[in-house]
Amino acid sequence: MFASPQIPEVNVAQVAEEAYLLDVREADEWAAGHAPQAHHMPMMQIPARLDEVPVDRDVVVVCRVGSRSAQVVAYLRAHGLDRAANLSGGMYAWHAAGRPMVSEDGRAAHVL
Repeated sequence: MFASPQIPEVNVAQVAEEAYLLDVREADEWAAGHAPQAHHMPMMQIPARLDEVPVDRDVVVVCRVGSRSAQVVAYLRAHGLDRAANLSGGMYAWHAAGRPMVSEDGRAAHVL
């Protein structure tokens, strides 16, 4: 049998304030609502923008529910970013935990 590699995960409460929160959702999802301190880099742009992701601190990757971000974490770790982890439950978990969110259009932030 082949075992799939484990993807490190953190829950919302474990996201340190100094962590680099990397939001890999698409532009419309980002615009609807995101964490104020997050950095937007859609999943498909990661390979071309890999040098923008810091290597000197924890990187927490987030998407809507945690699937795309898990793939990005696997990619980042394969490219030497050993401090990358997936946000378990994604932005749905972030929102459910009452963490702050902002939108890009001034409307109430929500998870799309």
